[in-house]
Amino acid sequence: MEAPSTIRVRKKKRVLELSYAALQSPVDLSFEYLRVYSPSAEVMGHGRRPGPLQSGKKNVVITLVEPAGHYGLRLVFDDGHSSGIYTWDWLWELGSCQVQLWQAYLDRLAAAGACRDPDTAPVRIMEPRNARDDSL
Repeated sequence: MEAPSTIRVRKKKRVLELSYAALQSPVDLSFEYLRVYSPSAEVMGHGRRPGPLQSGKKNVVITLVEPAGHYGLRLVFDDGHSSGIYTWDWLWELGSCQVQLWQAYLDRLAAAGACRDPDTAPVRIMEPRNARDDSL
């Protein structure tokens, strides 16, 4: 895949806007979407194991965009995440499959009882302790 013809960071909209010669309108990828689908091993996992669920990233901001050779971008986020190279192929894939990938992420969050909002911790319901267990 070729590089986008234009790359813009839209901080107010919280999107990375990519324009391609083959498309009539730009592709907007939200900062949160890019963060939770970072190509880093820390996010994607190692080998066949999926990486840890990325929750609480709703308000994340891209603070720096750097070229990575002629094949992609390195994105730095305000939560300290900066590893992984977003290749042109990966960015195209994220744009092309955005609806499906976003829904898969939301489904994974729901299944884990996690949340996009960084201020909302998952609620854990614990059963009351049995009086006989107090000796432990």
